[in-house]
Amino acid sequence: MNGRHLSEEMQRCIQLCQDCHAICIQMIGHCLKLGGRHAAPDHIRLLMDCAQICTTTADYMSRGSSFHDRTCGLCSEICRRCVESCEQVVGDDQMVKQCADLCRRCSGSCERMASKGAA
Repeated sequence: MNGRHLSEEMQRCIQLCQDCHAICIQMIGHCLKLGGRHAAPDHIRLLMDCAQICTTTADYMSRGSSFHDRTCGLCSEICRRCVESCEQVVGDDQMVKQCADLCRRCSGSCERMASKGAA
């Protein structure tokens, strides 16, 4: 597999990972500004972990790494935990809801890619 022959499903997963990375980075600043439970160290760390694994996973898929199924599995798990964390602090904050939704979609997509194994 190389960059010119990525399946549509993998291309969608890469895009979701990139979008999830971006919103998690934005959320870190947003949550720190909100303060309180939004700025709890565990929540901020999880947003950082999610952003990092999403960009790493997108990179692995983009270059056709034989390890992409493993990074997809970890990305799915971390995104799922990020959803749970966001749901604990959400209140009526639209950006937190947006982040949780995008992380949920990314988790599902990565889970499907992980189940396909290395291509």
